Amino acid sequence: MVTPTTSTERGIAAAEAHSAHNYHPLPVVVASAEGAWMTDVEGKRYLDMLAGYSALNFGHGNRRLIEAAKAQLDRVTLTSRAFHHDRFAEFCTRLAEFCGMEMVLPMNTGAEAVETAVKTARKWGYRVKGVPDGRAKIVVADNNFHGRTTTIVSFSTDPEARADYGPYTPGFEIVPYGDLRALADAVDEDTVAVLIEPIQGEAGVLMPPAGYLPGVRELTRERNVLFVADEIQSGLGRTGADFACRHEDVVPDMYVLGKALGGGIVPVSAVVSSREVLGLFRPGEHGSTFGGNPLACAVALEVLAMLRTGEYQQRATELGEHLHHELGLLVGGGAVDAVRGRGLWAGIDINPALGTGREISERLMERGVLVKDTHGSTIRLAPPLVISKEDLDWGLDQLRAVLAG
Repeated sequence: MVTPTTSTERGIAAAEAHSAHNYHPLPVVVASAEGAWMTDVEGKRYLDMLAGYSALNFGHGNRRLIEAAKAQLDRVTLTSRAFHHDRFAEFCTRLAEFCGMEMVLPMNTGAEAVETAVKTARKWGYRVKGVPDGRAKIVVADNNFHGRTTTIVSFSTDPEARADYGPYTPGFEIVPYGDLRALADAVDEDTVAVLIEPIQGEAGVLMPPAGYLPGVRELTRERNVLFVADEIQSGLGRTGADFACRHEDVVPDMYVLGKALGGGIVPVSAVVSSREVLGLFRPGEHGSTFGGNPLACAVALEVLAMLRTGEYQQRATELGEHLHHELGLLVGGGAVDAVRGRGLWAGIDINPALGTGREISERLMERGVLVKDTHGSTIRLAPPLVISKEDLDWGLDQLRAVLAG
């Protein structure tokens, strides 16, 4: 065994010795960050082109968000839902308004919000639609990623996420993503919801075919089924709109939100829907000690205030057009097989002959750019929405250099 000599090596060795190996991080140990840049324990700077899977849409150390958190830290951070607090009502009101909905059920993590959406849809199915008890079905898409709880991985098609966690939760049917005919065939009288990601991030930023989301909306409305949109990664400005669904003028029955809602400071998630749907809950039927806590509400309120200006959506639109134009020029030259995405979000299929996604990510890390691989030779780009055009272009230059060998 080689003795670690650098701060990076010592940090990684200690982590591997005392933490479960459920992640395979790139060999960098971050010590500080600001905006779109991170600095490691050796003092080397890296351009963050992942933004915490969209949790850091507003960049590292955003002053407005930090100040909102600091101000709340001096007042009260947690009451539990046993009591009211003075930030809760405003948070729920502002988030409902932002979504064009009526009610909010706040949680913490994205997976908790998805679990909440599943429970909500089933409750609605039994109490409103009249589905016989124990027969509620939710239709989902293959290649989905909605989280990692036992119930959620029960309807995953990723063997790595699913293996060894059975027995699996019943009540789900999986259909091909983007296939309206298959979806229509799967929806029956026991179906209570269709749960999909408007853009499948973990699968490699897979885009739905044109007309698919409006088709899902029409089908679910016709069949009296809830349309649940998981916008945990795609929502809150990432694609250049408030929500990815809005690009096709689609409004689902329920939004599932998380990541950027907490500004990269605290975990904040929520299910947002109508009074008819969320109004079904009664005390004791669902909850979370930390869900909707004062600190989370204070940060999320500032996030919503920033989004209401439209500035970040506009940046994602303009810089996203530039990003996809530049990436499109790489396709067909032998190094890049395909590029997908919308706004400041892209999935890039690298020619496998050049290396795996992990290997490409490591080469980019050596050049000062941090990205994340997924599924073979695909890498994802999702820089903070505050990134400058100059920094974005520098990051793209490093990608070109890596692809050129």
